[in-house]
Amino acid sequence: MTFGRYAAAAAAASAAALAVWAGLAHAQTATHDDALALPKERSIGHIEPVHEFYGAMPSGVAKAPNGRLFVNYPRWGDDVPFTVGEIVDGHVVPYPNARINRPDPMHPGTTLLSVQNIVADYRNRLWILDTAAPKFAPPVQGGAKLVAVDLATDKVVKTIVFEPNVLLPMSYIDDVRFDFRYGKEGVAYLSDSSPAGPGGIIVVDLASGDAWRTLEAHPATQGDPAFIPVVEGIEMTEDGPGGKPAPAHFAADGLALSADGNILYFSPLSSRHLYSVATQFLRDRHADDGEVEASVRDLGEKGASDGLASDADGAVYAGDYERNSIRKMLPDGTWVTIAHDPRILWPDALSIGTDGYLYFTANQLNRQAQFNHGRDLRKKPYTLFRIRINAQPLELKPQASTP
Repeated sequence: MTFGRYAAAAAAASAAALAVWAGLAHAQTATHDDALALPKERSIGHIEPVHEFYGAMPSGVAKAPNGRLFVNYPRWGDDVPFTVGEIVDGHVVPYPNARINRPDPMHPGTTLLSVQNIVADYRNRLWILDTAAPKFAPPVQGGAKLVAVDLATDKVVKTIVFEPNVLLPMSYIDDVRFDFRYGKEGVAYLSDSSPAGPGGIIVVDLASGDAWRTLEAHPATQGDPAFIPVVEGIEMTEDGPGGKPAPAHFAADGLALSADGNILYFSPLSSRHLYSVATQFLRDRHADDGEVEASVRDLGEKGASDGLASDADGAVYAGDYERNSIRKMLPDGTWVTIAHDPRILWPDALSIGTDGYLYFTANQLNRQAQFNHGRDLRKKPYTLFRIRINAQPLELKPQASTP
């Protein structure tokens, strides 16, 4: 073969090779582009990260009318240097101070042991709900309490320690809502979400500290004993006898009040249903059990939720931890999804601020070791989000007296 013919053949072979390579490259690019273009689950709403947590796992959040922002960390097993904190300049600092956040077995009524929830009221007081039950152990005697801190002075102004008549050996006090229109200082409604004992609703007279239980062991406060949620595509169970999967059961959890305060909404953690009860019977400690129970209503399915909240217009908000969502019940009872996002990994507590935002924590609770055969699958950071709802928080405050 002459040099000219050899060169021509080589050029032809090179051209063919380049054509094949170009075809392969085009096919690979097309495949990559097609993969990017495949349909995906759509998100709903616009959630904004407010703070990321690289330490202990948070649960509660409270946005005060004066703009201050608080979170709490229950002592469920993480290293928790303080159980209530305030977010200041991008950092969380102990609130109201470091001393009260150091649990003291000798003074359980004056130190914070394991705070489950916090609520800021219209008077700029932060109410702190201390379960006194680290790691879901039986509550420390004399430690379960409701504490109010005046945000103007950062001083404790009220402490109500729960007595044995309302705090059972396996109680786990979970959530609290307030109506300040009744009695001298108002009333508080609390949920007992005990995983081992009877659930129920607790009512507290804030002036006297007197408290009583109601709807104890009622089917609506107990939840479904066979309920097994599916979170991130996996059944959420605990290890039962012999290591067999067993339902993780929790009773009445999230609470919210209607705009007129006449209805208390509640939902067990182990349920997809929302229930309601007339508050007039809850506030009457001498009401017949039959009267209270007759006022309970099953409002149907809303999705499985942890925290609840309500706004001044009568809407109720709930997390949906199975669907990575935040849902809203309109005054006519219709449910709509206002946020759906893969980052909403177990929406826990909800708080509505006067800035028109709904704040909520996403703390990956379902990834804890107790629900994954001893393996902690949580990945930091945990996140505090907010979403604009253009609504104001519900404030059930006393009517101004007339001269």
